[in-house]
Amino acid sequence: MAKKKKDKDKKEKAAHAAKGMSRADAVRTAAAQAVQSAAGQAQLTRERAQDLADELSGAATRVRATLDDLRPPTAEDVKELRADLARLQERVAALEARPARAGARGGSASRRSDAAAKQTAAAAQRAAAKAAAARRPPRRPPDD
Repeated sequence: MAKKKKDKDKKEKAAHAAKGMSRADAVRTAAAQAVQSAAGQAQLTRERAQDLADELSGAATRVRATLDDLRPPTAEDVKELRADLARLQERVAALEARPARAGARGGSASRRSDAAAKQTAAAAQRAAAKAAAARRPPRRPPDD
């Protein structure tokens, strides 16, 4: 048994000597190859981790945007809607006032434009109320 091991060691030495390497050189070469292999794997792992981080960031952005869309209106939102509605009502009133002055001579055309203006104003109010109601949180039933 010991003789076989000695023969094997002699063959290994002869193979390394033929290559011009000592055992220390062979170990160094093997270690360098292992480090290069590990570095290559680390680069792949780093790229995969970066891709996953980018995907996660995009998903978080989409979730945040969705939650912002689903949140109930704040008091500030309601105030802004009321201010917008008031401005629209003023504009409609100003538009209604113009044809009434010009159409005062015409008679029946003035009455028709007044009725149309009233319908438009009422429709604008209904649309604003509907938009405000859509943004309100749903009512919860009372706890028993």
